[in-house]
Amino acid sequence: MEKPVILLTGFDPFGGETVNPSWLLAQALHGESLDGARIVARRLPCEFGAARTQLLQAMDELGSALVLVLALGQASGRAELSLERVAINIDDARMADNAGAQPVDQAVVAGGPAAYFSSLPIKAMVAALREAGLPAGVSQTAGTFVCNHVFYGLQHALAGQHRVRSGFMHIPLLPEQAAAKPGLPSMSLATMVEGLRLALRVALRTEVDLLQTGGTIS
Repeated sequence: MEKPVILLTGFDPFGGETVNPSWLLAQALHGESLDGARIVARRLPCEFGAARTQLLQAMDELGSALVLVLALGQASGRAELSLERVAINIDDARMADNAGAQPVDQAVVAGGPAAYFSSLPIKAMVAALREAGLPAGVSQTAGTFVCNHVFYGLQHALAGQHRVRSGFMHIPLLPEQAAAKPGLPSMSLATMVEGLRLALRVALRTEVDLLQTGGTIS
């Protein structure tokens, strides 16, 4: 019997950075086994279109063994591991991507639904992380840059099926990145690795998400 596979994705550096913690984090777990599943990491370009295309190619390569996909992205200014609730069908870039593209008010998928929700048990994942003493929360927006582009493309590709669960997690800057940006929060890679392992374990084991608040007032 084929061993189940978890796909993790991270991005290339962008916006003048020399590293992207999302890829370092995904790469750190590449090849590990977790609750009987094999973890595979793939690096995506920080480019509209190409990132989505390469994600879908990786999913096709893994085929029927794939059981869970978690895309990761850097979010400057966030202080916790943020499990995203919803992806929206819009590309609206306030800066150019790594290929120089800067779409404004364009659909990720022409004719697609306005939004998709994560199919991961995000509240259970957040609760477990907090119980372990790790900063975590449910996020209500993945932005409108390449992270949301990938998140929407992922959910669109898996819509209507129940075999593969999927979602997106934003992570803070690394301390060495935040050192050059006074006042911004950061998190060590070791802490992120610990949190990601736990989050994935909960995602694999939890069939029904917790019914508890994860909303915001504003």
